[in-house]
Amino acid sequence: MLNLPVFKAAAVQAAPVFLDTDATVDKTCALIAEAAGHGATLVAFPEVFVSAYPYWSWVMNPVQGSPWFEKLCKSAIELPGPEIRRIAQAARQHRVNVVVGVNERSRHGVGTIYNTMVFINDEGRILGRHRKLVPTWAEKLTWAHGDGESLRVYDTSVGKLGGLACGENTNTLARFALLAQGEMVHVASYISLPVAPPDYDMAEAIRLRAAAHSFEGKVFTVVSCSTISTEIQDAISASHPEAREMLARRNSAFSGILGPDGRVIGEPLIDDEGIVYADIDLSRCIQPRQMHDIVGHYNRFDVFDLRVNRRPLQAARYDDLADSGAADLDGGFEPLPEAPREARG
Repeated sequence: MLNLPVFKAAAVQAAPVFLDTDATVDKTCALIAEAAGHGATLVAFPEVFVSAYPYWSWVMNPVQGSPWFEKLCKSAIELPGPEIRRIAQAARQHRVNVVVGVNERSRHGVGTIYNTMVFINDEGRILGRHRKLVPTWAEKLTWAHGDGESLRVYDTSVGKLGGLACGENTNTLARFALLAQGEMVHVASYISLPVAPPDYDMAEAIRLRAAAHSFEGKVFTVVSCSTISTEIQDAISASHPEAREMLARRNSAFSGILGPDGRVIGEPLIDDEGIVYADIDLSRCIQPRQMHDIVGHYNRFDVFDLRVNRRPLQAARYDDLADSGAADLDGGFEPLPEAPREARG
């Protein structure tokens, strides 16, 4: 008999402690505890929440922004590493599944960083990571490309869980690659982007993307977006005063939870910090698929053929390491070790 999970999800809308990795990890763990205290068993965090988004790339030229890039590289974390283990410990202690965005530094290059989502289950086990496939627009000055190895869906206590970061939620093929693996809960991580063109409503764009994925795939989508704190505005406008007004633009952040009909469940958050909660019953994903199951009977796989290259990208392949059974951990996804038992509370 099919028994699908019923649970409470939490979408965090908050700002990191700007470029302060340890303080942001502390904030992350505190927010996990707060959400768990309200009954959540899935907690989603914004894009690159640990511990900064490169807003300088939107308001400065590349030369002016280069010192900020160095700061970001120094504050980035490696996977596995002590920072993510602390978050995993909090997940285990409070029995929640966690998806958190981080700036991931390459273990083999201090100037190469990735926009990465980390998936952690309620036992504190790090299930895997997803590196953003294509950095968007000005983000290309900051992050390297991810690869298809990390397009994965994970079995968890809240069902089959997947996710994409910000603009790649517009990538139809990436979304389909997750749906085809049975995804039923999708985490979409975002940042507030007030520096978009003046006629671009960022909050509405985020909601629209989430609605499209939920409606097309008949899944639940948990949207978690960051905010821009006064601290961030002060730091960037100290050298570029004109940036303050740009970064203060409203209607730039949306966090909420959407059902398989594409509609928002409960009240979303616009711009302000907080946590959005919603009860999710995955059984609601069944009936809509009788009409449109795009990864099943409502498709023509004899006509369409999607191939996903899961070969990890890496700088070089060394035959002697391959022959000895060793692996280049930075060459792509390799399951990350679970948190040590003594760190699990």
